[in-house]
Amino acid sequence: MSSEVEERVLQAVREKAEEGRIPCAVALKLAEELGVPPLEVGKAANVLNIKIIKCSLGCF
Repeated sequence: MSSEVEERVLQAVREKAEEGRIPCAVALKLAEELGVPPLEVGKAANVLNIKIIKCSLGCF
């Protein structure tokens, strides 16, 4: 598995984040819209130091 994250995923996470955070539901929807696994959105959030909040599924 590559540790690199696609720029389009990084940009999308950047756009959706507010105050350095993104809700889990938004992250999951973003993954679906981008056609990537939720793990990729999680990696992008980590790279950008953005916290995923309100997550009860444990996906991130």
